Amino acid sequence: MRSFLLVLLLALAGCANVAPKAPPPPPYAEATVQAQALAANHAGLAGPARRANSEAIEHLLAGLDDATLARDAARLPAGDPLYNFAGRALLRRGLPLPHAFDRGDIHFGAANRPAAEADGYRPPLQVAVLLPLSGPQAPAAAAVRDGYLAGYYAESRRRPLLRFYDTAGGAQAALARAAADGNDFAVGPLARDAVDAVFADDPPLPLLALNRGDRAPAPGSAAFSLSPEDEGISLAQALVERGSRHVLLIAGGEDAQRRTAAAAQAQLERRGVQVVARLDYAPQLDAALAGLGTRPDAVLLVLKGAQARTVVPQLALANLGQLPRYASSQITLGTGKPGEDMALDGTIFPTEPWLVEPVAGLPSQSAAAARVATAQGPAARLFAFGFDAWKLTGYLEHLALQPNAGIRGATGRLSLDGFGNVLRRPAWSRFSAGVAVPLADGAR
Repeated sequence: MRSFLLVLLLALAGCANVAPKAPPPPPYAEATVQAQALAANHAGLAGPARRANSEAIEHLLAGLDDATLARDAARLPAGDPLYNFAGRALLRRGLPLPHAFDRGDIHFGAANRPAAEADGYRPPLQVAVLLPLSGPQAPAAAAVRDGYLAGYYAESRRRPLLRFYDTAGGAQAALARAAADGNDFAVGPLARDAVDAVFADDPPLPLLALNRGDRAPAPGSAAFSLSPEDEGISLAQALVERGSRHVLLIAGGEDAQRRTAAAAQAQLERRGVQVVARLDYAPQLDAALAGLGTRPDAVLLVLKGAQARTVVPQLALANLGQLPRYASSQITLGTGKPGEDMALDGTIFPTEPWLVEPVAGLPSQSAAAARVATAQGPAARLFAFGFDAWKLTGYLEHLALQPNAGIRGATGRLSLDGFGNVLRRPAWSRFSAGVAVPLADGAR
């Protein structure tokens, strides 16, 4: 007995020398915890308060590195309202989702239509296409319509019945007529205010809106856009991925240019990148460039071609010509003469794949332009947009239900976030010898 007590006392003495275990690390980063609290109340907000809350959540998540964002997203429980935000942040960075978004019971068409094909293709039975076929927006609508029909007639499998409705007299009235006519899905409208109007109440049909306004898509619907804001975010992501920390931003004064520049600057700053200066375009920027307080390590131009051709030589004179140089897609406006455009050599910019390389189901852009005016010049982007609207008509359910699903379209790789917004990762090109040359994935 005495020996047993001695052994016990020695064991207890040994335990006293064992260091206490460190507490386990918190399950989430502090920024994730803060974002989670904001997301919990997001559904009850509306208008400016909802937009501000969304921006605050995105700002918090943007401060996380890729590994932390992916880890915390995977740890979120099913149904956590933050997952839609975290998932969208992952998709914008080109990172995989840990699991699908919780979308409930959605169909994007009649529930009794034929089952999906092996690749996920499952179009509705009857589609109403809502476009401003008359009035001032008719030229833009014509390019979207022709691109949509090009995709429609290139599909050899089951296709839905199509019927076009003119929204010049009001998008809500056109949508009501489409529902009364027995359509089970709608594509459109095209104008931002019309999209907000149809999403103000629950629409009578699931629809793919062809713009993005202030209102989120209704449950069971989606929105697809070539918005300047989306392009600004893509440009910021490209700069972050190449390791830029100090960016000089030069932008023109048109509405689309201002919106692209604002979105790019906001996203860069969320990701911890300093915009050392945001200069308004002017023919002479020598003094402004010479007076930069911090030397940039990259340049972002939100300019048209002629504007960029005046700025790039001035960058060289300011000893900034060798820096990585990115530009918005507007740089292609006013280009096409290699002798002049050699001034832009080295500039990298986002573009629609169809404008620079073959896309399945479409003739080349030059071949299409020889046949129809709606595939020529600036309208070619809208033609490609219309083609992708058709692709989405058949694959929305697949994108919604399969995590990390995507389709390669004429405007880029398309996926669907948890809020019903189609996300687009564009292709990239670089000017070389005055000509835009496509870049391989990851080469930017």
